[in-house]
Amino acid sequence: MTETPDSLRGCLAPAKLNLFLHITGRRPDGYHSLQTVFQLLAWGDTLHFTAREDGEITRKTEVRGVPPEQDLTVRAATLLKQYTGTRKGVEIEIEKRLPMGAGLGGGSSDAATTLLALNRLWTLDLSRAELQSLALKLGADVPFFVFGKSAFAEGVGEALQAVQLPRRFFLVVTPRAHVPTAAIFSDEALTRSTKVITMTDFLAQQGCSAGWPESFGRNDMQPVVAGKYAEVAQVLGWFDNIAPARMTGSGASVFAAFASQAEAEAAQAKMPAGWLSVVTESLDTHPLFAFAT
Repeated sequence: MTETPDSLRGCLAPAKLNLFLHITGRRPDGYHSLQTVFQLLAWGDTLHFTAREDGEITRKTEVRGVPPEQDLTVRAATLLKQYTGTRKGVEIEIEKRLPMGAGLGGGSSDAATTLLALNRLWTLDLSRAELQSLALKLGADVPFFVFGKSAFAEGVGEALQAVQLPRRFFLVVTPRAHVPTAAIFSDEALTRSTKVITMTDFLAQQGCSAGWPESFGRNDMQPVVAGKYAEVAQVLGWFDNIAPARMTGSGASVFAAFASQAEAEAAQAKMPAGWLSVVTESLDTHPLFAFAT
């Protein structure tokens, strides 16, 4: 990343994985109560920000299927401008790598990176707690990315406790399927009564040689998604002979953890042609973590 008084270039918006995802109930407001552990990845979209003195917020890059007024980066910048009353503006460029509808948090991460970057670029000096509060208005996963560390999450995903996780290498495979989160949450077959656990329950399982808690938890959305999307079921089936694997978020991406990059790449080399995949390392702290206190 390069930083000048009027620009921030090369800002990583990292992907996330849900190491498990339990749905423990439905709230009176219609949202679901959940428990999960979020893991940051050293792979994601790259964003560039250039300050504007005319106060305008613009997106320079075309993003297929996402008009500027719906883009979470533009919405995040607009929300921050309204909240602080700053007269500054910004031009946003996006190098999009994270597929949409994959459960990797691409849009949410872009929004959080925008909040953190503009907190520095616009010299706002908002606290992390303030930015997390604003982030929740943009989506349930956005506060985690502002929080900026691997975390045990509860509520709708906004109640966060930092956790130390072992270094891992992940093979992430994304089939050609776009899974709409709202449709999965509303599906009648979705399990909504998983027993509430504690962070200690999860951490007690963090001892296996590959760093993967294969005996712990599940993704409650996975059976529903695999039943609706044959492509996701196919990827999960392929992993059966490779390594313990799990879907992240509401899908469609599926991941497995390995102790080394070489092991992850060896598994990747066995994949059928045509699947989108990446080998990436775990990330302990968001690259823009220092932009809020």
